Amino acid sequence: MSPERRDTFRWRDVPHLLSTRLLAAFLVPTLLILAVTGTAVYQLARAILEEELGTSLSNIAAATASQLNGERMLTIEPGDDVGGTRTWRNVVRLLEGVREASNVRRVFAVDVQGRVRADVGGGLPVGAEVPELARDRLELARVFAGQHAASQVLFTGSDGRLYKTGYAPITLAGQVVGAVGVEGSAAFFGPLQRLSRTFAIMGALALAALAVIALLTARGLARPLRRLMDSALRIGRGDLTTPVPPEPTREIGVLARELEEMRGALEGRDRQLKMMLAGVAHEVRNPLGGIALFSGLLQEDLRAGAHEDARAHVERIQREVAFLQRIVEDFLAFAREQPLARAPVEAPALLSIVSELSSAEAQSRNVVLDVEASPALLEADGSLLTAALLNLVKNAVQASPSGGHVRIHGAVRDGRYAIQVHDAGAGVPDLQKERIFEPFFTTREKGTGLGLPLARKIARAHGGELHLTSTPGDTTFTLTLPLGAVSPPR
Repeated sequence: MSPERRDTFRWRDVPHLLSTRLLAAFLVPTLLILAVTGTAVYQLARAILEEELGTSLSNIAAATASQLNGERMLTIEPGDDVGGTRTWRNVVRLLEGVREASNVRRVFAVDVQGRVRADVGGGLPVGAEVPELARDRLELARVFAGQHAASQVLFTGSDGRLYKTGYAPITLAGQVVGAVGVEGSAAFFGPLQRLSRTFAIMGALALAALAVIALLTARGLARPLRRLMDSALRIGRGDLTTPVPPEPTREIGVLARELEEMRGALEGRDRQLKMMLAGVAHEVRNPLGGIALFSGLLQEDLRAGAHEDARAHVERIQREVAFLQRIVEDFLAFAREQPLARAPVEAPALLSIVSELSSAEAQSRNVVLDVEASPALLEADGSLLTAALLNLVKNAVQASPSGGHVRIHGAVRDGRYAIQVHDAGAGVPDLQKERIFEPFFTTREKGTGLGLPLARKIARAHGGELHLTSTPGDTTFTLTLPLGAVSPPR
């Protein structure tokens, strides 16, 4: 597989990766939150309900113990339950009343050795040891020390249900002589389990709903991203004419607009590059043809001994070569990006230098240069600004009639420095005004068409602009530049 196809394949995978990541981003945190929250709530609710049940059972046991006579309880001996002695019956009647009133499973009374003195609901005979007491040794130690207590864990009864036991001491003359145990059902555990299952079902439904939302969101994002991806691939393949479609989504819409601006800029540069190449080819073709023609004539004249004619042909060839050299220099100056070497430049001195450099050509055309510059300090690249202004003044001199004036005027205007180059020539026709700053557009036979585009490029590189206003007999190029940090006093 070629690198291009591999890259395209990776780009095609982006929407699917986005869907997968969105699903993970939605579901994984939600699943963790539901699991942790559900488990914590369940454990907390169970702990609270268990504590409440233990407290309730130990309070019932305490109320029962307060009604028992410790001395009479201790008189109950093994076999009293078989013979049905009055003391045993009275204790059992009390315990049965507590059991019915409290709706508990079992109520029993034991001595400090853990032997049964009465057992309602458990069925153990008098004198038997209660097996469950071995499980609650720590709790019983506290009870025999005179405190209330409840078993720390739930236990499963013979019916398969969960139970808990509450204990309270039986006292005689301030001494603990036994304990009452009350076993109650943890009836809350069934609804709590059902609530837990309901919570799990609701959590699963919530996860399913989030999965659907995530898929819809991923698809909603993947479609515009796929369109952006297709546009980016088209641009990468060199298709700069197909516009990037706008997107309604705010964030992706911003990306689409930025991509469209990038495409437009690339298309403009591509169009400009093609135009420049075509212009270079056109401009170079004419002098090359002249050089080929005059070199052939030169060869013939040299063979015939016509040295004067040969000298004229050499001069023509040299002029064509010089024109070629100027085309190449102007093209390179326009094409390459030159970093600005900014430094303080005094505007009057800049315009004076431009006037001096243009004076020779102005004199040869019988044109007068008038310079007037208000004091100002510019932060600029002096050499590049000089080149730009020389182009403007040269064009004005060439457009001026013999005996005309070219006025070079500089002044501060609206917080910027405006340099105007004015001539009284024939002016620029309206149809040509729109193309005057296009590279290689020229109306002169030996013009390269790069002077004005280069001047505007230099102006914009300095944060300024170059404008043209022209009517017959009144043409003005205005170059505006930002002022420096400090201006000299007026």
